[in-house]
Amino acid sequence: MPMQPQKPDRPTITDERKRSPSRHSLQIDRREQVLVTGLTDVISFDEESVIGETEMGVIIIKGGNLHVSKINLDSGELAVSGEIDGVTYENAGGPAKAKSLLGRMFR
Repeated sequence: MPMQPQKPDRPTITDERKRSPSRHSLQIDRREQVLVTGLTDVISFDEESVIGETEMGVIIIKGGNLHVSKINLDSGELAVSGEIDGVTYENAGGPAKAKSLLGRMFR
């Protein structure tokens, strides 16, 4: 019986994403939907802002009528819809950054 050659096991992009949920990306569609991958934690969310933590720092999504349609920390995914006004990052780091972030949240 002829033997078929074995194909080397090469990881695909999908496999890499499954193994590495911390890979971060940001996708904005028509300023109405945002998809974030590589999310490690959600700090807070309401109708005007969504604040999360990624391996690239703290991400702040601002807008109006925001709705979190998906949060999955196991896969590191966050989906937000609404009127997206802006997205900003803050470097992950020490207590000074945490204080400034908390200070701005409660202004």
